[in-house]
Amino acid sequence: MDSTTLVVLIVLLLIVVGGIAWVMSRRRQSEHLRERFGPEYDRATEELGDRHKAEAELRNREKRVEKLELRPLSSGDRDRFVGAWKSVQAHFVDDPSVSIREAEDLVKKVMQARGYPIGHFEQRSADISVDHPMVVENYRAAREIADRNAQGKASTEDLRQAMVHYRTLFADLLETAEPAHQEVRR
Repeated sequence: MDSTTLVVLIVLLLIVVGGIAWVMSRRRQSEHLRERFGPEYDRATEELGDRHKAEAELRNREKRVEKLELRPLSSGDRDRFVGAWKSVQAHFVDDPSVSIREAEDLVKKVMQARGYPIGHFEQRSADISVDHPMVVENYRAAREIADRNAQGKASTEDLRQAMVHYRTLFADLLETAEPAHQEVRR
């Protein structure tokens, strides 16, 4: 075998090994995103119509949230929010429509206290999906019902369901552990 043939074989071998490494890296990244985002991975894929676009979107969400200074709630803040939630729930019996707006506002206040920016709804839900992927759909469902309620198109049962959705997200946001994307420093 002459030296030219050897060089060509080595280059081809490097290309094949590089290609295999690239495919495996993409597969690991896909698995990471699927594990981290759970049902949100499938939702993003369906919404964007392409797995690669969805994965790029989810990676962008991770990068955005990594830049945020998210923090757990202090025990005092947590207790204050729990008391406020009890008041919102008690108010539901007398005025479900107002109670739904209060629940949405309280969720926003908890998010803000945790360090999430309070921009438009889609950005809030995207940010939450990074560390709270199992309950972000609750947030979307509650918001959809609240929007229908604002148009006078939601039943009392719909409003009750919205409260359940808000409560699920609220409870998840009250967690006291560090957000999943931040390392614990010692």
